[in-house]
Amino acid sequence: MTPPIKAVTFDLWDTIVDDDSDEAKRQAQGLRSKPAERRHLLWEALNRHESISEEQVNAAFDTADAAFNHTWKKYFITLPVADRLTMALKELGRSLPGDELAALAVALGRMEVDIPPDPIDGIEAALKELSGRYKLCIVSDAIVTPGYGLREILEGHGLKQYFQAFAFSDEVGYSKPHPSMFQAAAEQLGVEKEEMVHVGDRDHNDVKGPQALGIKAVLFTATRDDDKAMTSADAICERPADLPGIIDGLAE
Repeated sequence: MTPPIKAVTFDLWDTIVDDDSDEAKRQAQGLRSKPAERRHLLWEALNRHESISEEQVNAAFDTADAAFNHTWKKYFITLPVADRLTMALKELGRSLPGDELAALAVALGRMEVDIPPDPIDGIEAALKELSGRYKLCIVSDAIVTPGYGLREILEGHGLKQYFQAFAFSDEVGYSKPHPSMFQAAAEQLGVEKEEMVHVGDRDHNDVKGPQALGIKAVLFTATRDDDKAMTSADAICERPADLPGIIDGLAE
């Protein structure tokens, strides 16, 4: 007998919020893009102590980003921003006082909090309806903004109220599609994994990952549909308005 569906877990980026929709806001305010600003802030911090070129800092940051991506993709671990900064400093043969390094890490981690990306149109109505019938949880990688900052983004948009639990990679210790992420969600919600449905935009992380654990999965394509042609999802959702009906259908 198929277990009843009691909970729905959601990816954050391109499922709840429109990834990089904050970049247009930054541009309108005359600000650098997030990648450029991260590098500039490190260069600025180092130049307060000893002159260094932006080209050197950019090259070191690229090396640190490559190391992050290797660890993320191979070991399913998202290294904290402070670790990436430390890698860049090591590459440069430079250091910063501990308090300055900590403050810099916080500044980088708050960029998306201070100028947040927008929610996907229609997602709040879908969450409101679903929260009346199911327990909801965010299951998301934390690439730059840590979990506490991602909660602030959701709170600022009035969306945090719909979720009973949060599984962020920097807090769980692993990133999707590692089983620990979905297990953390199930434990927080007080349900079995098989009693959950996961919704997300990436087939590898948000469909095949949960399906390997016996969790049904919905590929969400409202803002990103790159994986639509090759997905193994139990259902595909193109519009937030359709999501409650799709979840209810999988729960039958």
